[in-house]
Amino acid sequence: MTMIEWFLTELDSEAAKSRRVLEQVPAGKRDWKPHERSMELGYLSDLVANIPSWVGMAITLDELDVAPKDGPQYKPAPLNTSAELVAALDKAVAQAREALQKTSEAHLATPWRLLAGGQLALEQPRHAVIRDTFLHSAHHRGQMTVYLRLLGSKVPSVYGPTADDRSFG
Repeated sequence: MTMIEWFLTELDSEAAKSRRVLEQVPAGKRDWKPHERSMELGYLSDLVANIPSWVGMAITLDELDVAPKDGPQYKPAPLNTSAELVAALDKAVAQAREALQKTSEAHLATPWRLLAGGQLALEQPRHAVIRDTFLHSAHHRGQMTVYLRLLGSKVPSVYGPTADDRSFG
């Protein structure tokens, strides 16, 4: 199995897990957070829905400045329903899949840079950025399951059974 084939398989697996979690996000709770220092549910949900798009950016862009000094700030429209969240996830996964299908193993070994305000925050081979994207997604999806439990929503199976979902995900 090539690295690209592995990433495509992982993308499908992670997307299915994220979809199950996003489907349980309750409406009208975008501003809710479990603690004053925690992320709001809406921001966290939007993040989980859109993280797969980072795969495409790691392939198609040489660098990304997340806080350009003089440039526009990326501010997506808030996703207000679980259906909107799942649709955004599907779009992000499609973009990632297309980028992976069009790239090469050699390109994935080339460096990619993350900047913040023009300052280098990270430089890694693209394949490492993609791997870390999947890990980042799992981290935030885990946060979301805690939020769901605290809100009384169903916690779906992600990597194994939950009190609400006895399947193995």
